[in-house]
Amino acid sequence: MFSFLNKDQATGEVTERQLDEQNIPAHIAIIMDGNGRWAQQRHLPRIAGHKQGMNTVKTVAKAASHLGVKVLTLYAFSTENWKRPSTEVNYLMKLPVDFFGTFVPDLVKNNIRVKVMGYTDQLPAATQKAVRDAIADTADCTGMVLNFALNYGGRAELVTATQQLAAQVQAGQLAPTDITADMLGQQLMTGDLAELADPDLLIRTSGEERLSNFMLWQVAYSEFVFMQEHWPDFGQATLEQAIYTYQQRHRRFGGLNPATDTTKN
Repeated sequence: MFSFLNKDQATGEVTERQLDEQNIPAHIAIIMDGNGRWAQQRHLPRIAGHKQGMNTVKTVAKAASHLGVKVLTLYAFSTENWKRPSTEVNYLMKLPVDFFGTFVPDLVKNNIRVKVMGYTDQLPAATQKAVRDAIADTADCTGMVLNFALNYGGRAELVTATQQLAAQVQAGQLAPTDITADMLGQQLMTGDLAELADPDLLIRTSGEERLSNFMLWQVAYSEFVFMQEHWPDFGQATLEQAIYTYQQRHRRFGGLNPATDTTKN
């Protein structure tokens, strides 16, 4: 059992809790929100929040790996984030260069493999190189997959997957009636994760409660946990609190849990 201190967000009461080691979510996805608000509260430029958020990624990645998480997917940059001011976008594009440049040795030491999903061919050349190098340098790692959603959008992903299946139909390799949900899932950017493709737990920080075009297909039966902490304030304890909340849920996947459900409706 993993023990941690849990703070009730409503009352502020702190109690000791224990995580069930047999019920750690295999795949956790996080919408890392609140970098800008964290900085503004401290009268700092927004980029200071992004820099601190990068340090949080390092902390949380190692903590998740230690807890036994198999895949950690982080929403790093969306297809809509290009609308932000150019100075902020340029800084965000440099972050992977700095992040991977300093953190890859730690990733290798912790047996963590890097994966990136998104339209990476649209990123600046230096960012693309940093991504390719990190993937190559951690390719032999067999532990947790640290999956970055970089220039990623859920709707665009579904359109691309549909186009790929349509091309097979057009080539006569596939009949429209043969297309299944599993087949579409395999065409998505998480297809290579196989049975780990769908997150068990989705966390969003900073108090917002929306998906923001993130993994729209994959989170169909994920458990959602929304937390008030801004991403730069997130850490191992916050991660453990989110997992504890997840462990109190009863996942039914549209059916009934015989141990807890007594009604027939």
